[in-house]
Amino acid sequence: MRVLVVEDEQAMAASLTWGLQAEGYVVDVAVNGEDGLWKARETAHDVIILDVMLPGLNGYQVCRQLREEGLWTPILMLTAMDEDLDQAEGLDSGADDYLAKPFAYPVLLARLRAMTRRGLGERPAVLTAAGLRLDPAGRTLTQDGVALDLTSRELAVMEYLMRRQGRVVSKTELLEHCWDVAYDGGPAVVEVHIHRLRRKIGRPVILTVRGEGYLIDDHTHEH
Repeated sequence: MRVLVVEDEQAMAASLTWGLQAEGYVVDVAVNGEDGLWKARETAHDVIILDVMLPGLNGYQVCRQLREEGLWTPILMLTAMDEDLDQAEGLDSGADDYLAKPFAYPVLLARLRAMTRRGLGERPAVLTAAGLRLDPAGRTLTQDGVALDLTSRELAVMEYLMRRQGRVVSKTELLEHCWDVAYDGGPAVVEVHIHRLRRKIGRPVILTVRGEGYLIDDHTHEH
């Protein structure tokens, strides 16, 4: 899952980046409102963490402008202020959730997971398909009750495919959401990870749609 962090405090931005990457997220960072607005427009993110107190455009302005432009990526607003009116302004500007600093990191992660579920229609806390069970909170994938040994990147690819179960996902889409912007290789890396996942799963759960991408179909477990 790809996250945009818009935060001008260097230590906080670094901490969020490190923590989110450790959980398997791909993280982009912007240090002011204008940069955050540009990155949100230019790259598809699964969720945006947006600080309120930013140089230039503040978080409320960035959020409001994105919503006015029809960009509905889930937004979690962060602030050092914990006043009801501040929360109301954040939510009224179009944010999906609100978290006051200082916050407990597990709470931040849980809220991100909840917002991601809300943004995708159905809201399962645990993803299931074709005899597989993926727990985003526990960072585990089990097959018929047996845990599979996956890398963080393999888990990220599998989570993205399972959240879009029944829909074809292109290699480009997987690259954009499961690899960070520093990666300068081609789509062959996606093929490598799909091959590894298929080998570890041991049955045809991930289908190839020639010329389009990959598909997880829950009915494959029946064959």
